[in-house]
Parts: sequence; structure tokens; C-alpha cells
Amino acid sequence: MKPPFEAIVTEHGPTVLRVCRVVLGVHDAEDAWSETFLAAMRAYADLPESANVQAWLVTIAHRKAIDVVRAAGRDPLPVPRLPEAPIGNGVVGSDDAGVWAAVAALPDKQRHSIAYHYVAGLPYAEIAQILGGTPDAARRAAADGVKSLRRTYPGATSEGETR
Repeated sequence: MKPPFEAIVTEHGPTVLRVCRVVLGVHDAEDAWSETFLAAMRAYADLPESANVQAWLVTIAHRKAIDVVRAAGRDPLPVPRLPEAPIGNGVVGSDDAGVWAAVAALPDKQRHSIAYHYVAGLPYAEIAQILGGTPDAARRAAADGVKSLRRTYPGATSEGETR
């Protein structure tokens, strides 16, 4: 028997929010998170009991992130002056804006592969289903992203660690 949807939100909500923050940035993440769980709530009744709920939610979040990026591309941004830059990327336990700026500068496929594997903990086979392509391509994208981060971010020593 599937758990109630509220339990799904409690269990997976923080991970989905972190993924949204890495993919979209702090300002758009909460909207994408809300849209993710609204869509998930509508479809939850049809989800098979054997499904990987976290991968399912990350897939929905990925699609909502694409929607946010597309919508932002259509909106003009007239501002008299730029606001202060936020510190960090809103990821719990991160006080270092430099690493998140380096992650944000990565190509989409690398950034998404890193977010889905290292933040959400998804295996490369499921990342391949979300992004399209093969598990080897998802693994390569994540590896290339990590390699690039090591080159561009001086505090990186190995996967997930900083000096």
C-alpha cells in the first residue's frame, strides 16, 4: 500500500527543493518545488507502488525547471539597479557562494547530472531517463562537470569536498 501523499512530501520535499535550487537558483526554486508537488499530487494515484518515488519527483522537478527557464526567457527584466547578490545557492550546509557560482556556470547537462546524482542521489540510469540519453552519457556529463569544477573552483579537492 502506498503511503499518504503528505508522507511523500515530508520525506522527499527537502531533496526536491535542493535539486530545484541547484538547477534554477534560489529565486525560482520554491516556485518549481511547489509546481512539482502540485503535479505530483494530481498524478500520485496512478503511480505504481513499485515506482522509485524520488526519481519520479526529480523527473517532475526537471520538467518544471525547464518550464521556469522557458518562461524566464520570455520575460523582460527592467531594473534600475541590480539587487545584492545572494550568498550561496540556498543549499543546506553551504556558505560558499563560489562553488555555487561555478556550478551555475556549467553547461545544462553537466549541471543537471551533478544535481541529480550528487544532490538527489539518483543512479545514472534514472538520470539518463530524465535528461534523455544513456547512463554512460549521464555519467560522462557528471564526470566532466566535476572535472570542470575542480579546474575552475580552487577549493575543490574531490567529489563533494572542499578544502
